[in-house]
Amino acid sequence: MKAEKIPDIIVGRLPIYLRALQRMADNGLKTTSSQELGERVGISAAQIRKDISQFGDFGKQGTGYSIEYLLNKLREILKVDRVWDVVLVGAGDMGHALVNYQGFKNRGFRIAAIFDADKNKVGRKVGEFVIEDAENLVEKVKALDVKVAMLTIPATAAQAVAEKLVQAGVKAILNYAPISLNVPDHVKVQYIDPSTHLQRMTYYL
Repeated sequence: MKAEKIPDIIVGRLPIYLRALQRMADNGLKTTSSQELGERVGISAAQIRKDISQFGDFGKQGTGYSIEYLLNKLREILKVDRVWDVVLVGAGDMGHALVNYQGFKNRGFRIAAIFDADKNKVGRKVGEFVIEDAENLVEKVKALDVKVAMLTIPATAAQAVAEKLVQAGVKAILNYAPISLNVPDHVKVQYIDPSTHLQRMTYYL
């Protein structure tokens, strides 16, 4: 099944299922049903069955899903059955938080390098990393053969840095800067802007 044929909204729900299944496995559970999984993630059982069936038949009538089997299949589908190196551009408060964030471990991602354009930050340590000069971004990212990047930089600099990342061979960018990036079609961008999500929530208050 080609990735582009699966609606992005379905792909976006798979990590939610993966996280819930991992918690169930950590609690010693062996099997689950779409009903039980749905109650844990707040999505209907019918929707879960429909989503998962897009990728194959992973359950059995009457017995539900093997948690370990479904976990492995979802990791394979999301390509996190391996470890992806990630470069981080921006050593500000958000960059520091991401370097120290433990949630990447065992989830398929590992920060490989951190860059910043501020000469006063270059050479300083963040966790186990030494901040590298953003001027060397293209050369270094090419050498590391990294395909995934995170941007935690001001909006004014984000487009120029994104273009450098594309030049270096990056295929996926997680963008924390409050700006839409103009990148080639083969590069996937996901946006994380906390203020936008807060505004979405306050509509319901």
